[in-house]
Amino acid sequence: MANLLDIPLARLAPETLAGLLEEFASRDGTDYGDRELSLAEKVVQLRRQLDSGDMRLLYDGDSETWDLVSRDAALALLAGEALD
Repeated sequence: MANLLDIPLARLAPETLAGLLEEFASRDGTDYGDRELSLAEKVVQLRRQLDSGDMRLLYDGDSETWDLVSRDAALALLAGEALD
């Protein structure tokens, strides 16, 4: 089972959070809708979703990896539930 932590955004340095958002937004397979967005636009969208609570930043201590996931997925993962 993963050793997941829900990371509060306030605990991250602004430069660290910006780097994480840029890395996530530039991953292959990320889709942002009907039109292509710039990296800066994608980062702004991600930040809004994090600020609103629609997305959460999770860190897996076992694999030493992190991911941004929807609020519902984060709650399920933190509760130890399997996702479909």
